[in-house]
Amino acid sequence: MDKKRIVKDYEHLPEEIIERVKAEYPYGFEDNLITFTNREGKRVSALPFETEEIYYLIRMTVLEARQIIEDDDDYDDDGTLRSDFSVDRDFEGDDDEKDTDNNSSY
Repeated sequence: MDKKRIVKDYEHLPEEIIERVKAEYPYGFEDNLITFTNREGKRVSALPFETEEIYYLIRMTVLEARQIIEDDDDYDDDGTLRSDFSVDRDFEGDDDEKDTDNNSSY
């Protein structure tokens, strides 16, 4: 079975997914961005993130990626995830994306 594919803005992700993204990218997002052409033919950048059921492309520019890390208290001044950060919830079954207002498939 193919995974569901979703393109979504970082600020519209559920908190539990944001926590998992942080754990996946402890040194920030900027160096992990990819670019692709969306349905409208525009080049966009995004951070790839995969769960058991969903493959996300999280839309953000390099500047947005830097700003997210700078504004997030879970990252230190060097842009590294703090050592006391932990994903402390059980996320089993949380992959079922319910909010479709800001989703797009690709």
